[in-house]
Amino acid sequence: MSSFTIVAGARPNFMKIAPIIHQLTKKQKEGVEVSFRLVHTGQHYDKKMSGDFFEQLNIPEPDANLGGGGGTQAEQTAAIMVAFEKELMENRPDIVLVVGDVTSTLACSIAAKKLQIDVAHVEGGIRSGDLSMPEEINRMVTDSITDHFFTTSEIANENLRKSGFGQNKIHFVGNTMIDTLMAQMPRFQKPDGEIFEGLEQGKYFVMTMHRPANVDQEQNLKAMIDAILDGTNGLPIIFPVHPRTAKNLQSIGIDAPNLHMCDPLGYLEFNFLVKNAKGVITDSGGITEEASVMNVPCITLRDNTERPETIDLGTNELVGTDPSKLKPYLDKIMKGEWKKYQGIPMWDGKTAERIVDILIASYTAT
Repeated sequence: MSSFTIVAGARPNFMKIAPIIHQLTKKQKEGVEVSFRLVHTGQHYDKKMSGDFFEQLNIPEPDANLGGGGGTQAEQTAAIMVAFEKELMENRPDIVLVVGDVTSTLACSIAAKKLQIDVAHVEGGIRSGDLSMPEEINRMVTDSITDHFFTTSEIANENLRKSGFGQNKIHFVGNTMIDTLMAQMPRFQKPDGEIFEGLEQGKYFVMTMHRPANVDQEQNLKAMIDAILDGTNGLPIIFPVHPRTAKNLQSIGIDAPNLHMCDPLGYLEFNFLVKNAKGVITDSGGITEEASVMNVPCITLRDNTERPETIDLGTNELVGTDPSKLKPYLDKIMKGEWKKYQGIPMWDGKTAERIVDILIASYTAT
């Protein structure tokens, strides 16, 4: 019997591994001899990460929670490596499956390889070229010791080929985040709360900001929000506030009747808002993927992106972190002149099927 350990460390990771778990469970029901363990590293503590969350995604509670949250990057990496090594020694799999680019991805890959266990990286080959981002270092180190790369785009494939990896290790399968999006779209639901009651389809914006370049300097944050308020012509702006951003927002005292700040939302609720918005303003990578597939205009407040396919074929535009550059893009959205989603290859809701078929074919005989 082939055995897999699937690692998730932060909330977005669970959206990426949910369809893989569904496929593995389906294979088990079909009589395929395969087992898996779901390990939550505990990297991010999230009060919404309760039974309801796992029920929404239709995945089981993790088999193990390593409790690796808190501390500096180094402390967190070390804590996860120590705990995950123990987990692997007690429950040794044929392969460890890591996703994305969080600290857990890096830490668990290293622990597995030091125990001579193969590593598969879902979203392998993604690059921003920006070494000031911890995520970029996580991607590069993880990919340097990966045995199977499950990639989201031809751009990622080329990044890996340029790094010297053979085509036999590179599997162009698509995007599991889009599997989850397509599966869950019929279940999207409007959030509860007064600020959501009067929202009309196509007549509000959704905004998220959490990256240091945008939120760590109070005056920069104020200038960016002022520019957004100026360019959205009084339309409501729904702003689920990341804890990192909340501290600085209290200091700068932004007060606008159409800026509606709220706590982070659940997956079904947040994507309901994105799907029905006039546009999205964000510095998150994953949201650019979801907005593109839902054909919603998306502005990215960053100087680089690890997801260029969302610009080439999606609805995303890279605007940068200078508030003065924002208005022409907002004007385009307001006038209804934004580009349309052209379709990104393999982002078809069947990525997890391809991943699981490759894994079973590769490890059933071992």
